[in-house]
Amino acid sequence: MKPPTMQQGHSDDFQTPEWVLDYLMPYIPKKWTIWECACGKGNLVRGLQTREYRVIFSDILNGAIFDFLAQLPPISFDMILTNPPYTSKDRFLAQCYEFNKPFALLMPLTALEGQKRQALYREHGLELILLPRRVNFETPSGEGAGAWFASAWFTSGLQIGHGLTFST
Repeated sequence: MKPPTMQQGHSDDFQTPEWVLDYLMPYIPKKWTIWECACGKGNLVRGLQTREYRVIFSDILNGAIFDFLAQLPPISFDMILTNPPYTSKDRFLAQCYEFNKPFALLMPLTALEGQKRQALYREHGLELILLPRRVNFETPSGEGAGAWFASAWFTSGLQIGHGLTFST
C-alpha cells in the first residue's frame, strides 16, 4: 500500500530521506508493526517497507481517519517511528510516552532542551542515536536543503544500550 501524498507548502512539511533509517534498524525487530504517524509523502514508510517491515501510516494533513495526538489507530502496533512536525514535537513526545510503546522520533538535538521535555526524559528515560551528518530534508518548495541543526533519533523502549542522565 502506498502512503497518501501531502500538499507541499506547510512549514512543518519537511520530508525525511530514507537513509536516516539505517542507524535505527539494528534496534527494531523485524516482526514488529511500526506506526509512522506523521508520514507526509511517505519517505520513511517506503524505506521501512523496502527493509521488509510491516508499517501502518497516517498523517492528519492527508485526511487520516485517526489523529495520533487524539486516538490510537484501529489496528495494533508495536512501536512508533516518525519525524514529528517541528511545531508539535512536544505534544508528539508526550503522546509517545503516554502510549507506553517503544518509539523513535527524529528531532533536532535542541529537543534535549526545555524543562517540560527534560521532565519527561527524567521520568521515562531516553536514548539517543546521533546521526553522522546533518539531514538534507526535502523542503516545502520541493528542494533539498541541509539543515542548520543536527538531528538524532530520540528513542525509548528500544534498549539501544546508551542512556542519558538529566540532573534535577
